[in-house]
Amino acid sequence: MKATEILMEEHAVIERVLTALVTAVHRLEAGETVRPGFFIDAADFIKGFADGCHHKKEEDVLFVSLLAHGLPTQGGPVQVMLAEHDQGRRLANQMRAGAQRWEAGDLSGRQQVINAARDYVALLRNHIFKENNVLFPLADKVVPPLEHDKITQDFERVEHEETGEGVHEKYLALAEKLEKELE
Repeated sequence: MKATEILMEEHAVIERVLTALVTAVHRLEAGETVRPGFFIDAADFIKGFADGCHHKKEEDVLFVSLLAHGLPTQGGPVQVMLAEHDQGRRLANQMRAGAQRWEAGDLSGRQQVINAARDYVALLRNHIFKENNVLFPLADKVVPPLEHDKITQDFERVEHEETGEGVHEKYLALAEKLEKELE
């Protein structure tokens, strides 16, 4: 399996959590009950999987290879993706902070959760679309075929050595838990 296919499979998992976030926001807006901890768990997923596992592979492996094969460091697609990763981190942190305040009894945190979750979902859906339909096809053309195997091996190294054994599976289970909670 090509490195870009691995990343697209991970995008599909992230999309499942995005859908759960949308459902949770809609329920809150309809006056239904959703526990603040749901959004803390979602922020844990974002930090551990979307950022800690997935973005680490992109930033530390794929993007480095793309830059080494001629993509510009300034003003190009890699710079845009990195900026969006940073924006996503800020929104996830805002969602977590709002959920923690809400959980502690500060109801203003509820609206912060709604706003941050909505903005995060919009950002990530657009981001994933651009990566799947523009950046990854470009990577498949720009990166020499023999280097794709090395990138895949580096992804394995990131997953097992840098993020830790079993971490990927832990977050897949969390994604499933978040989905089931809203069924």
